[in-house]
Amino acid sequence: MAKADKPTPQPLNLPSDAPVDGFSESGTDFRPGAVPGSDTDPGIGSGIDTGIDRGRGAIQKALETMPGAPGVYRMLAHDGEVLYVGKAKNLKNRVRNYAQPAGLNTRTLRMIAETRAMEVVTTHTEVEALLLESNLIKRLRPRYNILLRDDKSFPFIVITADHEWPQLAKHRGARNRKGEYFGPFASASSVNRTLNTLQKAFPLRSCSDSIFAARTRPCLQYQIRRCAGPCVGRIDEEAYGVLVTEARDFLSGRSREVQTGLSQRMEAAGADLAFETAAIYRDRLRALAHVQAHQGINVASVAEADVIAIHMEAGQSCIQVFFFRAGQNWGNRAYFPSHGKERGPAEVLGAFMGQFYDDKPPPREILLNEWPENHELIGEALSVKAERKVRLHHPERGQRRELVNHAQTNAREALARRLAESASQRRLLDSVAELFALDGPPRRIEVYDNSHIMGTDAIGAMIVAGPEGMQKNAYRKFNIKDKNITPGDDYGMMREVLHRRFARLLKAQAAAESDEDDGNRGEDARVAGEWPDLVLVDGGLGQLTAAREVFADLGVSGVALAAIAKGPDRNAGLERIYLPDKPEIELAPRSPVLYFLQRLRDEAHRFAIGTHRARRAKRMDRSALDSIAGVGPGRKRALLNHFGSARSVETAGLTDLESVDGISKAVAQKIYDFFHPEG
Repeated sequence: MAKADKPTPQPLNLPSDAPVDGFSESGTDFRPGAVPGSDTDPGIGSGIDTGIDRGRGAIQKALETMPGAPGVYRMLAHDGEVLYVGKAKNLKNRVRNYAQPAGLNTRTLRMIAETRAMEVVTTHTEVEALLLESNLIKRLRPRYNILLRDDKSFPFIVITADHEWPQLAKHRGARNRKGEYFGPFASASSVNRTLNTLQKAFPLRSCSDSIFAARTRPCLQYQIRRCAGPCVGRIDEEAYGVLVTEARDFLSGRSREVQTGLSQRMEAAGADLAFETAAIYRDRLRALAHVQAHQGINVASVAEADVIAIHMEAGQSCIQVFFFRAGQNWGNRAYFPSHGKERGPAEVLGAFMGQFYDDKPPPREILLNEWPENHELIGEALSVKAERKVRLHHPERGQRRELVNHAQTNAREALARRLAESASQRRLLDSVAELFALDGPPRRIEVYDNSHIMGTDAIGAMIVAGPEGMQKNAYRKFNIKDKNITPGDDYGMMREVLHRRFARLLKAQAAAESDEDDGNRGEDARVAGEWPDLVLVDGGLGQLTAAREVFADLGVSGVALAAIAKGPDRNAGLERIYLPDKPEIELAPRSPVLYFLQRLRDEAHRFAIGTHRARRAKRMDRSALDSIAGVGPGRKRALLNHFGSARSVETAGLTDLESVDGISKAVAQKIYDFFHPEG
């Protein structure tokens, strides 16, 4: 960065320990006295008070060389885990508060007790610090920060500009392709619905460039009047350009001008007795009206804005976001940030906005039902990111206030539904605890299943569920590696999967316990190692016996174990549950607990099958050419283009191989020798 008053646009995709382009690294890794995780690291002491004293010591040591500049600080645990990421206008003044923990809440005190080191990155301005903080929180996901859990990318509509015949298509992800992007849309369904209707109003091609180039006759899209047929010359370039301009104008908010123009052309065609042409314009006008009719709540005066409203209840929060672009409502989405119960709405909303707009273009206006913490700083940071003015507004009256109230109502209702679902989930987990004689409702349930075809492409799969439902970010797959396992041996595969999983957990627990000096080997180590409360294996007594053997071999204790098998004739609803040294259990067919266990088993089966199919498809896509040293993707492509198939390459003669572009005599000899080793 050349000047401090013009920050580098975000997002920043940085490794956690790398210097930041546009920011100055302080040059100090504030790790007092020891390397975290080594034998000299003191670890957490006996009791919370001792832990706080050691955390304060680490913080005070860091303060000795802490700069008084703007920047971002990271608080690290004994094993290097990032506990918290924060930003400050003055790093030294901000971090000094942690060295004086009087008056801090319990959650912050626990964080201080776990802190063993600090790292900082200095920035030129507080705005840069805020942008960097949001990026690091989103990427590192520290457990003491407010976290945006649902962070899927949003779909857009794109009119491409890298082809003489522009394409109208849905786009998600990085905007690498040249073109104009319109959005965001709240969901795939909303963009699909809009795109489907837009194709009726503006029949632009939706096919890929390769399909477009290969067409020799009109496709079905042309037959149903959703494409003008440029691939086979059914429309000239000038007329197609008019369609592109109209589509661009409509998506940019100039819908009234587009509709007026179509209406005038329809009337002119009718006056000339060109009734078929007039009917085409009529149908296009109806399609545009259909798009606008499905926009839901709409305010003509709001051209480009996000409406964000938060509602908090029972220590949880829901943030509802409505997207308005081109004067149209393009959908809404609910978010449920993860945070401590002591957090207020302003703090949660501020943290949410920083992470939400880290990889999304902010609109010109953001309407809020509450002012977020540091709202002026957030507005300045978003303006820097967008390279134009972004206005944060908390309306008190008028149409904008009605929009905010509508969003807040949606947030309140969504949170009520979630709390009801959570209560239902808690009741199910209580019943599971009773069924399996657990000490309390399980926080983590792991379910295991295998998938293969006659022993080939064998994989093991683990899914995880807990109080908040399926935890898909914790799912794991295991490629079966043991060559001594007989193909199709489900018991052997289950043994390998469980052995690898729990051997890794035991290793993580041992590392955590080595840093404890008070003999407390239980809760902290198990949480750090992601230990389950209940393990379910898909199968019967054989799978249960295999799992018990692994647990006995590794010395695993304190984890409930069970197997769930389909009943006679594999009928769903007649499942049998097998427990170690206990009679089998058969639940009532309509038991809620049975339905819950069925869902867990079916999800594990779905994940296992999907992973197996992906591995099998990848193997089938490979050919013998991939095993030849010196034949990379380019040479492989040249060979297949020349001969047509890998089988033809295999039977080709040496002279034929040498005639391929890019294949030297030496490489041709390698290929020939690979397929003719006897020669």
